[in-house]
Amino acid sequence: MSTQVADASLSLQAALRDVAAEVDRQFDHLLAVPADPRARLYEAMRHAAIGGGKRLRPLLTFATAQLFAVDRICAARAATAIECIHVYSLIHDDLPAMDDDDMRRGKPTVHKAFDEATAILAGDCLHALAFEILADPATHADPFVRNELIADLARASGPSGMAGGQMMDLMAEGQSFDLATVTRCQALKTGALIACSVEAGAILGRVPPEGRTGLRGYARDIGLAFQIADDILDVEGDQDAVGKQLRKDEAAGKETFLTLLGLDRAREQARLLVNQSIAHLHSYGPEADLLRAIARFVLERDR
Repeated sequence: MSTQVADASLSLQAALRDVAAEVDRQFDHLLAVPADPRARLYEAMRHAAIGGGKRLRPLLTFATAQLFAVDRICAARAATAIECIHVYSLIHDDLPAMDDDDMRRGKPTVHKAFDEATAILAGDCLHALAFEILADPATHADPFVRNELIADLARASGPSGMAGGQMMDLMAEGQSFDLATVTRCQALKTGALIACSVEAGAILGRVPPEGRTGLRGYARDIGLAFQIADDILDVEGDQDAVGKQLRKDEAAGKETFLTLLGLDRAREQARLLVNQSIAHLHSYGPEADLLRAIARFVLERDR
């Protein structure tokens, strides 16, 4: 490992810790438990949102925002809103009607720690909280910036994004998806919110849409690389390290990048996507080193 790559790796680890702590502080403040019958709902939201997880999406927002000297408080609020959507999706994804998982981030899923009704409401409330955060002038003084953040997150989380990809994933059981369909499914289910995380930093920096082409290419490629790495972890990973049940796609008979490409080709494809994503940042200098380190981390992570 070169000194430059080693330094970037150390900076990444520090950034992951800082962002995780910042997002936890945001959630701790936003989800203060009231002294009334809603307390159980807030406790369920806190159970899901605080502690654990890679915080990859918030980190991408922070890393992109710093390219354009965005105020850190504004970046933290946008990043937390995106993480709200991610956490809500995990709560609902774990429900018996969906993937029926007992563990998430190394602890019981919300419907196991509480109950199904509370889990559904906790997910609903985190979804609503995301847009409440973005609509607040504290996120950005310019209402046009706030409107663009809201519209982009809505697209990324709805039928043209994450929820649409989840529907495709549910339909994958008992069907034979080809590589193009699996790629489309994962680009929506996983990639859309990752892309939104990068886009949010540029929106906060008032970068016009035509100036975000490289960042969009970067986000698209690491989103697919992330999912391929996830498929590899599902087969080769340590369940305790990953913090959730593994090998469920194989048991359900779903086509994945691994079943369609094989392990070696899938691993090589992920490497190519990471290299390609870094190439998209050619117009940026050292200020984009954190984004480059995040791309490499996508392949190196163990959870």
